[in-house]
Amino acid sequence: MAIVKVIEVIASSEKGFEDAVNNAVVEVSKTIHNIDSVYVKDMKVHVSNSKITSYGVICKVSFRIDEK
Repeated sequence: MAIVKVIEVIASSEKGFEDAVNNAVVEVSKTIHNIDSVYVKDMKVHVSNSKITSYGVICKVSFRIDEK
């Protein structure tokens, strides 16, 4: 039986939402293996002087726990 764990992470990008999600996966991959999926729970933008300055996402990252 596979055990799947879910963690919630926040990531951002100055380029766009897709890049923010990619940043989340890259950072999580540094310490976690067997990532199966990423669910984007929420998205937001930061605005300054009527212009979008950064894009942010809150993601739920699912990964399989290694069996011993």
